[in-house]
Amino acid sequence: MRRRGTGGSQNLTTRQISGYREAAPGAAHNVHPVRRCLVVQHVGAERAFAIEEALRDAGVAVDTRRMFAGDPLPSEMAGLDGLVVMGGPMSATSDEGFATRSLELALLAGAVASGLPTLGICLGAQLLAMAGGAGVYAGRSGPEVGWGEVVLSPECRSDLLFFDMPNVLTVLHWHGDTFDLPARAVHLAANERYANQAFRLGSAAWGLQFHLEVDGPAVEALLDAFGGEADAGPGGRAGLASATPEAVAALAPARQRILGRFARLVSGGPAR
Repeated sequence: MRRRGTGGSQNLTTRQISGYREAAPGAAHNVHPVRRCLVVQHVGAERAFAIEEALRDAGVAVDTRRMFAGDPLPSEMAGLDGLVVMGGPMSATSDEGFATRSLELALLAGAVASGLPTLGICLGAQLLAMAGGAGVYAGRSGPEVGWGEVVLSPECRSDLLFFDMPNVLTVLHWHGDTFDLPARAVHLAANERYANQAFRLGSAAWGLQFHLEVDGPAVEALLDAFGGEADAGPGGRAGLASATPEAVAALAPARQRILGRFARLVSGGPAR
């Protein structure tokens, strides 16, 4: 298998989110520049899906750069208000087949240093860990593919994205590599196979080894592109496909709250 970078508060409505950037009733309306978030997409099947939807609902302009199509990456984050780095089949530790690796690491390091809202998914989480000085390596428990639990740490209670989440979430795993935590990172989630499933680095950068952003069509896209890898999971690709509708529905409330909070940070509003 390839080494893969693989009870709560109510949701705010789009109108409420937009209100963070509007003047109070009766006051002169202030025009603010549109907030922009850079999304780095490595392969066609691994779009931002629900992340992009949350950003757009928050009034954020999404600038997606498709690495597989040769789109250029900016050399710095000037003029951007958020950064999302998605997954992909390449290794976070090698430039082979991954020409933009060094530039992505530099962008992530700069985003952490400046406190820019940042989200790394699967490979993106591994790159964020590496940008923070931690090691990335092949997982000793083998590939983790399919729907499975992660247990949130007590530190989630004060985290801007994960506060008031259930103690256990069932999420989509699809990775072969794992990582150590960077120095001063805050550990957020684990399971029996891999201790580091989610973390926060700095004030506003989160790495998620799992896929929180997926819905039914997103899982279908992954199965179409990488179906052979799903055979490593419980029940193979058929088992993963059959488990998806129920798992997606169960995850939906947490997915909407967590990604909505991230989107509000990018939009300049409060996460809480």
